[in-house]
Amino acid sequence: MDTSPKYALETLAVRAGQERSQFNEHSEALYLTSSFVFTTAAQAAARFSGEEEGNVYSRFTNPTVSAFQHRLAALEGAEACVATASGMSAILSLVMALCSSGDHIVASTGLFGATQQLLGTILPRFGIGTSFVAQTDVAAWQAAMRPETKLFFLETPSNPLTEIADIGALVTVAHAQGVLLAVDNCFCTPILQRPLDLGADLVVHSATKFLDGQGRVLGGAVAGPKRLTDEVFKFLRTAGPTLSAFNAWVLLKGLETLQIRLEAQSSRALQLALWLEKHPRVRRVYYPGLPSHPQFDLARRQQKSGGAIVSFVVDGARAEAWKVVDSCRLLSITANLGDTKTTLTHPASTTHARITPEQRAAAGIGEDLLRIAVGLEAVVDLQNDLDSGLSSI
Repeated sequence: MDTSPKYALETLAVRAGQERSQFNEHSEALYLTSSFVFTTAAQAAARFSGEEEGNVYSRFTNPTVSAFQHRLAALEGAEACVATASGMSAILSLVMALCSSGDHIVASTGLFGATQQLLGTILPRFGIGTSFVAQTDVAAWQAAMRPETKLFFLETPSNPLTEIADIGALVTVAHAQGVLLAVDNCFCTPILQRPLDLGADLVVHSATKFLDGQGRVLGGAVAGPKRLTDEVFKFLRTAGPTLSAFNAWVLLKGLETLQIRLEAQSSRALQLALWLEKHPRVRRVYYPGLPSHPQFDLARRQQKSGGAIVSFVVDGARAEAWKVVDSCRLLSITANLGDTKTTLTHPASTTHARITPEQRAAAGIGEDLLRIAVGLEAVVDLQNDLDSGLSSI
């Protein structure tokens, strides 16, 4: 399918990337095979060397995975995309493909806990160092740069406080020194935010979240110019953090409803955030769609809406926050997000439990903080469920 800008995002989400087989199927085919047969020895050699395009082995070439890659690339406005087994494997693949021992990364203090662990604890063992700076302080990013800095890495909105980074401003700082900039676009997806249009070099996804949308499978992706994604592909081909064909097929189905889901979830999230702001047992609400959010104006310029993630501070500490969680009967107590079912988690003891107390403090993650990923239930039911816990503290 032609993926030129003449097609809207919702059309690309349904149609892009499909190549029908000889059976001319309407829904995308699922190719569950480990390898592919060649007609001759010469063709096998040409496929393995890359002289001839085509499928070789499902660790790095599979028609169903390719369809997902093409569709997500079209949605992000990217030249190419490489799919991986999970969001974390996408981040690892990006760094291992583009950085070497002795290189340096500048990253936000507001990253997902596992990302902080990867950049701050695991990669230094291989000679790749990271300096963590405040998400919203452009001057701090510039001050942290070194001659060996290779990459800026950020997620915006951040997890869980929904801090908004000024992508355009950070692109200017990075590119002035020849540094690449990658954005984790998990919270917004290309429906609400397209970092490549703002100058970012690469986009990273945990497809497990909103791209799937129903909590079914794991997946990840890196999208951007082919000259960079080719390097990621080389790492994936050898190291093997591969997206399975079945998971790719499920994710293709998820992309078809991405826009209508995210718009509906964002609308509900705004209603819930407004209600939480008025609750007497809530001290603060973090949501980019609220005028009280510190980067509200930037969010309005950079995103199409505030998204579906709402975090809030309860009146108390861990005991009170856990009481709210334990009182819920409708919301799912789980750390996953992006699901059609609303989820609730206590970040300090779950998603960010493995980082140090000092790192949590630097990221603004206190024991009194809860994060909601709003789904598709009626807002009044979500309010009633939360109120049963909030009113008891």
